[in-house]
Amino acid sequence: MDDHRGGADVKDLVAAVDRAARLWPDRPAWTFDPGESLTFAEVARRTVDLAAALADTVTAGDRVAVMLENRAEFPMTWLALARLGAVMVPVNPQYRAEDAGHILGHSRATALVTSGDLAATVAGVCADLDVSILLVEQLSRAGVHSAPPVHRIAAEDTVNIQYTSGTTGRPKGCVLSHRYWMELGGGLVDEFPYLGPDDTMLTAQAFSYIDPQWNVVAAMRAGAHLVVLDAFHPSTFWSKVREHEVTYVYCLAAMPTLLLKMPPDPLDRAHRVRVVQCSAIPPARHEEIEQRWGVPWYEAFGMTETGADLRVTDADHDELVGSGCVGAATRTKEARIVDAQDMPVGRGDVGELVLRGPGLMDRYEADPEATEVAFRGGWFHTGDLARMDDAGRVYLVGRLKDMIRRAGENVSAREVEDVLLTHPGVRLAAVVAVPDDLRGEEVKAFLSLTGTDLPAPELVAELAEYCGQRLARFKVPRYWEVCDDLPVTASHRVAKARLVAVPGRTWDQVDGTWR
Repeated sequence: MDDHRGGADVKDLVAAVDRAARLWPDRPAWTFDPGESLTFAEVARRTVDLAAALADTVTAGDRVAVMLENRAEFPMTWLALARLGAVMVPVNPQYRAEDAGHILGHSRATALVTSGDLAATVAGVCADLDVSILLVEQLSRAGVHSAPPVHRIAAEDTVNIQYTSGTTGRPKGCVLSHRYWMELGGGLVDEFPYLGPDDTMLTAQAFSYIDPQWNVVAAMRAGAHLVVLDAFHPSTFWSKVREHEVTYVYCLAAMPTLLLKMPPDPLDRAHRVRVVQCSAIPPARHEEIEQRWGVPWYEAFGMTETGADLRVTDADHDELVGSGCVGAATRTKEARIVDAQDMPVGRGDVGELVLRGPGLMDRYEADPEATEVAFRGGWFHTGDLARMDDAGRVYLVGRLKDMIRRAGENVSAREVEDVLLTHPGVRLAAVVAVPDDLRGEEVKAFLSLTGTDLPAPELVAELAEYCGQRLARFKVPRYWEVCDDLPVTASHRVAKARLVAVPGRTWDQVDGTWR
């Protein structure tokens, strides 16, 4: 008999769609705000119709890029392509010829599903790469006279080539199977937070990013209602949570900090949310966040390459608030901390976090060398520095590539960023290494502010003193650059590789000069 708790027997996206339509045909499946609302039965029917329309152009194995804003046609196209045995390649709708061209060319996409509004921005690069443009408006209106061809689907079949956010370099294409999505979505139903038919989930990230996609899968597995916002808007986020009677939210990176910058509201606690899962909760403000909105926030860790790996649960939440702990491995994953020779380190010692278990990506697209390096020894190497306590819970320390070696001392960029983000005048912060003849590397901070009347030197002096009261002096940035805004990825992380293109002048706190 079918398992209503998560559909443990469901092995692929198409089976998940059909199961949800059978079990909960009239339940609300998706609500797009702004946009339309669909039941599970309507999702299944329209997905089949869209697959039939796409079948005139797309066959099994084709790579088809999808470049759309947050609208119902995005996940429907994904599910329709899965039904045809084709592979979706998401493209950020903010991309233009250069960055979109990289993904289209690298993935060997044969077609691009997009809207009339966006098509003009990439028409030239599509022509150069011989990529057919399929307008979603025409596909949706196409008269369907027959069912789409039946394609036999296996759990190991590729269904996505999902490009990473590219925080420190060119995005890599993660080859993801049906099994990846079933492990990721099903784990949120079978384990904490135990999503079910009574839940209303909310996502506010772009659908080209991985989070709204796993939200779709988790909602289908749980029979939950998924609300999709057009984007993350800090000023209206909680009003949307109240309006849609949301019970579960996932957010990440800068989102909690930006929400705290909003003025307190008498209705801050007037909501139905039972769980907020978040990646990178600022430890120093964790308790403040929970007090303000009156709901527990649970840290979680995952990557595009690995899915969902570590999480804090209701069993240890109270003990870990403000600790920076990202939790223990999920039921199906293993975590280990290793040294530079890939040997396990002692509990409490710092090393690289490595992971293994079902539901990881298959490989990096067209990059066997990077794949071999990442999966060496049978473990996926995350590039994150971390330590593990006696209970097997993990605490992130920083990124291997984000460590600054200053005069023999290691400085974690994340540690400095976390401190800067607790200052009320700082909206976003990014800390990087810059070459230095005397010390090897120096610490530089890029800042976007919430607004201040202080001239730059006085502001920098205030921030330097603020850091110095909370960190060792060698960790306090020497160089400071204040920008109108910082470039961010679709996952709301600062794109450090693009900081060099940010216009601005740098203040040298030691010399007291502009550079």
